[in-house]
Amino acid sequence: MNFQIYGFSNLFFFFFTIFSFLTITSCALQETRPAKHSPASNSPAQINSNSVLVALLDSHYTELSELVEKALLLQTLEGAVSKHNITIFAPKNEALERDLDPEFKRFLLEPRNLKSLQNLLLFHMIPTRIESKHWPMEVNNPFHHTSLCRDAYDEKIQVIEKNGEKLVGEARIIKADDIIRPDGIIHGIERLLIPKSVQQDFNTRRSLRSISAVLPEGAPEVDPRTHRLKKPAPSVPAGAPPVLPIFDAMAPGPSLAPAPAPGPGGPHHHFDGESQVKDFIQTLLHYGGYNEMADILVNLTSLASEMGRLISEGYVLTVLAPNDEAMAKLTTDQLSEPGAPEQIMYYHLIPEYQTEESMYNSVRRFGKVRYDTLRLPHKVVAEEADGSVKFGQGEGSAYLFDPDIYTDGRISVQGIDGVLIPPEEIKPSPKAAPVAKVVSKQRRGKLLEVACTMLGAFGQDSHLSSCY
Repeated sequence: MNFQIYGFSNLFFFFFTIFSFLTITSCALQETRPAKHSPASNSPAQINSNSVLVALLDSHYTELSELVEKALLLQTLEGAVSKHNITIFAPKNEALERDLDPEFKRFLLEPRNLKSLQNLLLFHMIPTRIESKHWPMEVNNPFHHTSLCRDAYDEKIQVIEKNGEKLVGEARIIKADDIIRPDGIIHGIERLLIPKSVQQDFNTRRSLRSISAVLPEGAPEVDPRTHRLKKPAPSVPAGAPPVLPIFDAMAPGPSLAPAPAPGPGGPHHHFDGESQVKDFIQTLLHYGGYNEMADILVNLTSLASEMGRLISEGYVLTVLAPNDEAMAKLTTDQLSEPGAPEQIMYYHLIPEYQTEESMYNSVRRFGKVRYDTLRLPHKVVAEEADGSVKFGQGEGSAYLFDPDIYTDGRISVQGIDGVLIPPEEIKPSPKAAPVAKVVSKQRRGKLLEVACTMLGAFGQDSHLSSCY
C-alpha cells in the first residue's frame, strides 16, 4: 500500500513538472515574438494592387509616373500611403511635355537637381482625401492644405471653387475624381504646380550660369595656313549670324598647337553651344545604336568641344551620324593614323542646318545636291534613291536611316547606315583573276541547220531577181 502511494506521488510530481515547463516556455515565446503591427518594426510598408500609387503608375498620366520613378520617390510614397489617405493632383501629359519650358525641364532632369524634382512632385500630393463633393463652395473661405513637400515650409495648396470651376492654386481641375481608390484619389489638372522653393533654385542656377569668370588675355593667334596673325573678328549685334566663314572659326588640327583661350576683349557668345552639344550626344546615347559615334566625339577626339565652341559663336551644323553597325566596318588602319578620326568625322559635318524634309525636297527638285563639309575641299553628294536620301557614291555611300534624331534649330543630327568616304580616297578593290572563257563547240546538226537556212534565203533572192 505504501508502495502504491509512493509511486502515485512520483507520477503526479513528474506531470506537474512538465506542465510548469511548457507554461514558462510558451510565455517566453510570446514575449520574444515581435508584434505583427508594431510601429517600431522596420519592415517596409506593404502596398496592395488596389492602391492609389499602383493606379498612378498604371494610369494615363504617363509623364507624371515617369518623373516619379526618375525622382526615386516610390519608397517615400509607399510610406505616405501606408500612413495617410492621400490626394494627388496629376498634371496632364501636355503640361509636362509641350507646355513646359525646355530650360526648366532640363533643369529638373539634371542629376544634381534631384531634390528640386522631388519637391516639385511632392507638392502635388497632400496627406488628406479630398473628393469633388468636399470642394469649398464659398469663394471667400478657401481651404489650405499642407503638401507632402517638406521644403515648401509655410506654402500651402489652396483648394477653391470659383465661377463653377474647381481650382487648385492657379490650376483648373479638368478631371475631378478621375481615379478613386480606398487609400487615395487622383484629380487631373491642366497645368503644373511649382512651389516657390523650386522656382528659387531654378532662378539661382540660371543666374549663376550666366556669370562667367574673366579669363586672362590670350596670346595672338596664328593662322596655320598663312603663318600670319589672325585678325580679330568684327563686332556683331546679338543674335546676328557670324561674319567669318565657319572654316576660319575652326580650331587648328591635332598636329598644331591648340588655340589660346579667348580674352576679355574676344567675341561675346550668345548661344550655349556646350549644353546643346551635350544634349545631342545624350540623345544619341538614349536613342540607341550610335554609341560609337558618341564615343569618337567625346573620348577619341575633342570634336565635341570644338562643335560646342562653333555653336556658341553662332554657327549651325548638320551631323550625318553613322550607326554602330556602320562604324564597326572601319578597319584599324583607317583609325590608327594621326588625325584620321577627326578627318572622318569632319566629312560628316555639314555647316548648314538641314532636316530630313529640307534635304529630301532639295534632291527631289534638283536631282543631285553637293553639300560643303568641314573637311575642305571635299563635298558630299546627296541624291534621291528608293524614296530616301542617299549620300556619297559607290562604296563610300550611305542612306538616310534614322531621320531627325535631334533638331534644335542650331544642330541637326541625321542617322545614316554607312560611313562616308570621299571618292578620291576610295581604294579600288583588287581585280579578280580573269576567268577563261569556254566556247562550246557547236554540234554537227546545228551547223547543217544554219547552212540550209542560208541556202534557202539565197535561193529566194535568186528567184526574185530572175523575175525582174
